[in-house]
Amino acid sequence: MPQTVVEKVAQTHLADGPHRSIRAGDFVSIRPYRAMTHDNTSAVISKFKAIGATAIHDPRQLVFALDHDIQNRDEVNLKKYRAIEAFASLHGIDFYPAGTGIGHQIMMERGYVLPGSFAVASDSHSNMYGALGAIGTPVVRTDAAAIWATGEFWWQIPRTILVVLEGKLPDGVSGKDVIITLCGVYNHDEALNAAIEFSGPGVASLSMDDRFSIANMSTEWGPIVAWFPVDEITIRYLQTVHDRLKEQGIQRFTQNDLRLWKSYPLEPDRGASYAARITLDLSQVTPHVSGPDTVQTMQSLSEIEKRRVAIQKAYLVSCVNSRLSDLQAAASVLRGNKVATGVRLYVGAASSWVQKEAEQSGVWSNLLEAGAIPLPPSCGPCIGLGTGLLEKGEVGISATNRNFKGRMGSRDAQCYLASPEVVAASAIAGYIRGPRHFAVHPPMRNYEPFPTSERTGERVEILPGFPEKLAGRLVFVPQNNLNTDAIYGKDYTYRDDMTPEMMAGVVMQNYDPQFANRTQAGDVLVGGFNFGTGSSREQAVTCLKAKGIPLIIAASFSQTYLRNAYNNGFLCIEVPKLVEHLREQFAAEIAAKEKTIICDEKIEVDFSSGAVIWRHETYPFPLLGAVPQSLVVAGGVENVVAKKLGLDQKESVLVSGD
Repeated sequence: MPQTVVEKVAQTHLADGPHRSIRAGDFVSIRPYRAMTHDNTSAVISKFKAIGATAIHDPRQLVFALDHDIQNRDEVNLKKYRAIEAFASLHGIDFYPAGTGIGHQIMMERGYVLPGSFAVASDSHSNMYGALGAIGTPVVRTDAAAIWATGEFWWQIPRTILVVLEGKLPDGVSGKDVIITLCGVYNHDEALNAAIEFSGPGVASLSMDDRFSIANMSTEWGPIVAWFPVDEITIRYLQTVHDRLKEQGIQRFTQNDLRLWKSYPLEPDRGASYAARITLDLSQVTPHVSGPDTVQTMQSLSEIEKRRVAIQKAYLVSCVNSRLSDLQAAASVLRGNKVATGVRLYVGAASSWVQKEAEQSGVWSNLLEAGAIPLPPSCGPCIGLGTGLLEKGEVGISATNRNFKGRMGSRDAQCYLASPEVVAASAIAGYIRGPRHFAVHPPMRNYEPFPTSERTGERVEILPGFPEKLAGRLVFVPQNNLNTDAIYGKDYTYRDDMTPEMMAGVVMQNYDPQFANRTQAGDVLVGGFNFGTGSSREQAVTCLKAKGIPLIIAASFSQTYLRNAYNNGFLCIEVPKLVEHLREQFAAEIAAKEKTIICDEKIEVDFSSGAVIWRHETYPFPLLGAVPQSLVVAGGVENVVAKKLGLDQKESVLVSGD
């Protein structure tokens, strides 16, 4: 069967899955080439030990890089850092101390990500690895612990959207403007949880740093993978990486590898199945600004300049736009100018290597002479840590990737995102503006969804202990983007005294205070699109499990929620057509703003054929093979890992957090 790039790369890293060519929707076990953790390595160590594991399956598979809270010199944080370094030394794991750089940058510039490889990290911006022709995707901490212990983690193959790039970017327009445009034009979850496969003649016109920025910030757009093809630009970058590492006596790949990647670049199969196609003419992209407080809203530079939006802080930091070309672009605007009175401009390189290059070229001194305030190469203010956070009432313009309310400081501040040049020009002017005038080309929306092929007659073997069929009363929660705080409130998340019975009593309290009283064990919960978005709290899964809900059916899930569900042995299946039908059937109730719609008619799930049956209608869903079934039967991933290691399995813990 013809495969997309994501399907092909996953197939080559397959540890367990269907005995056929894998395709979108399949649950599989993957053996990633690399797995990176940062400051959260400490939490992963705790999970690793809780499983009962003592030995790392493959130390060469792992990379530790301290990058999030490195400005914090508190003894508690320093003790944590020392413990992580000691653990790495004990097990022979590559370790990068605070000040080396941001983990994702280290993965790229130190040769840990290679074309055709599958690389993960316990951080959402792992999509960045796709810029080098790899599959990069995030995992949660429990997954990371499983990889440490067994070398594997489970994954559901995402649908793939083809993004065809045409034309060439105008002068002064960057990869950051491309991803801001994609986030702003396709802002109705078109790409949510998908894999993006970039293609077309326009790819060749994008620099390596442009590709890094696009792949990195694709996270905010919604995809969990953003892949670029390997071409001459990729090979030149990798040659530089090879030569630099060779000077230090390190070889992560060879000249022969480079020749093979150049001569036989990874490509999708002819006839591969895509969910949709987006076409973007790069020549029509102009500088835009995201925000405030969301990447789904964008404004053209010329539009926002007219409003003279005053700023108090500006930022050139983070893993999306702090490489040498980004610093050079900002320095070219700042050179000979000064940061405006009342504005503070913060700058931090993506890594110590990048900062050294900037210092040697004079770029770093250009930035400082203009009044920029240097920060160490780390995440820092991008995640609300360290120096330079936004204070109440302030407005910031940032070259980072995320501007959620409260992300970079006070929830009573506002944050806009833009390219390094726009940030620099705004810092000089004291209000949001560009370095020069740009003609306005309204971005054209060109989105073509493709019909999905229906499965016919395929069945799956049911493991002992897993239900072949399941039926229960239908409980419909129609709200899209139902977040984890609505499912399990923050007032209970950090309480250690919450028993399963207590958790069941407050389930969905912030969404519908009557939910716990009206629902009962055995009910089948059906949700809308992007169910479980928001924080990574595991209790948003385990509270429903404690209530006796056997599974959730939704149009789609937040990937973090889905991972936490199966990691806790809890069933979740995506059946968008059922949800669309329920919206039609219960239109009056939805119009009356009923939060929870309960129907006494049973809804039935047939796992052997992958079908949901309700009111004599059948709705297919991807078959659950041995990988997800084993997670449910064992009661979660920790027990699966323990079984593989020959350790005693434990009862499922309903109050754990992540």
